[in-house]
Amino acid sequence: MESSSATSGGSTRREATRQKLYEAAVTLIAEQGFSATTVDEIAERAGVAKGTVYYNFASKSVLFEELLRHGVGLLTASLREAAERTAREDGTKVDALDAMIRAGLVFIDRYPAFTQLYVAELWRTNRAWQSTLMVVRQQAVAVVEDVLREGVAGGEFSDEIDVPLTAAALVGMVLVAALDWKSFQPERSLDDVHAALSRLLQGRVSGCR
Repeated sequence: MESSSATSGGSTRREATRQKLYEAAVTLIAEQGFSATTVDEIAERAGVAKGTVYYNFASKSVLFEELLRHGVGLLTASLREAAERTAREDGTKVDALDAMIRAGLVFIDRYPAFTQLYVAELWRTNRAWQSTLMVVRQQAVAVVEDVLREGVAGGEFSDEIDVPLTAAALVGMVLVAALDWKSFQPERSLDDVHAALSRLLQGRVSGCR
C-alpha cells in the first residue's frame, strides 16, 4: 500500500511538473515564436531546472508536440462531454452541436494562447509535428462528425449534408470567431459570442432538414 501510494504521488508530481512546462511553453511561444523560444526560458518560466525539461521531454520539439496533443485532447474531451451531456438530457442533435460550440468557446476563453498557436500551426506544413497535429485535429473534428451522422440517421438533418466538411467548418467557425473575439472584441461576453454563433448554427444546420 505504501509503495503504491508513493508511486501515485510521484506520478502526480510529474504531471504537475509537465503541466507547468506546457503552460510556460505555450505562453513563451505565443509571445515570441517557436524558434526564438529556448529551453532555458521555458525552464525559467516554469520555475524548474533546465534538466527537468529534458527529463520530461527529449527536446523542445517533443515538448511542443506533446503540448499540441495535450491541448487538443482537452478540447476533444470538452466537446465529447458536451455532446454526451445533451444526449443524457434528451436534447436534439442541434442542441448537442450548440452545446459543443459553447464548450469550445469556454475552452478558448480559458486557453487563448494555446488556441492561437494551434490555429497558426494548422497553416504550417514544414513542422516535425505536422502529422501529429493532423491526427489530433481529426480526433476533435470526429466528435462533431459523430453528432452530424447521428442527426442524419435520425432524420434531423438532411442526408445531403457533407458531414466531414460541415464538421470541419463548425470547428473552424468556433476557432476563428473566438480568436476574433479575444483579439478585437474582448468587451463582448462569452454568452454574447455564443448567442451569435448559436443563431448561425440554427439558421444553417438545423435549416438543412
